Amino acid sequence: MAIIIGIDPGSRMTGYGIIHQKGDTLRYLDAGTIRTDTKEMPERLKRIFQGLTRITQYHLKYSDEPIHAAVEQVFMAENPDSALKLGQARGAAIAALVALDLEVSEYTARQIKQSVCGYGAADKVQVQEMVCRILKLDVTPQQDAADGLACAICHAHSSHSMNKLLMNSTLRGRGTSKKKGRWRLTEEDLASLK
Repeated sequence: MAIIIGIDPGSRMTGYGIIHQKGDTLRYLDAGTIRTDTKEMPERLKRIFQGLTRITQYHLKYSDEPIHAAVEQVFMAENPDSALKLGQARGAAIAALVALDLEVSEYTARQIKQSVCGYGAADKVQVQEMVCRILKLDVTPQQDAADGLACAICHAHSSHSMNKLLMNSTLRGRGTSKKKGRWRLTEEDLASLK
């Protein structure tokens, strides 16, 4: 069981989605956007940092379960200025999560879309629709919030798949070995993935 916070960073609007994972079951907890209605970039970054800090602290305070964080990676935009601003917003989001001692996983937009829609080039409307289906939502979340939820779902699918792989390997009497506090897959496990 875990709570997963997914982040879709943006310099004007940062989407977030929070879900609860228990085995194969995913349940919606919260989603929204942090709007930065100002022209000054330092103020935007401050609002992203403070907004995510408040949201995360709330869930840390009222939950005994571990909290995981997932952030969408930056894609290379055609406009270098846009890419730089997006990278700064992403940095503010990651800094807010890391400042609260959360581990942050990163996923590309293609990985997120593949995990949620089964198609790495899905458009935003398809992502919204699949997020609603997966989480059984009656109301469609705003696009940036849906992207945050999709990032959280991707992390849930990714971590759940890895846990199953590790469990299956261990149950078969082969598989993982522990070295310096980390679990490692054996060559047999890696070969079985091909």
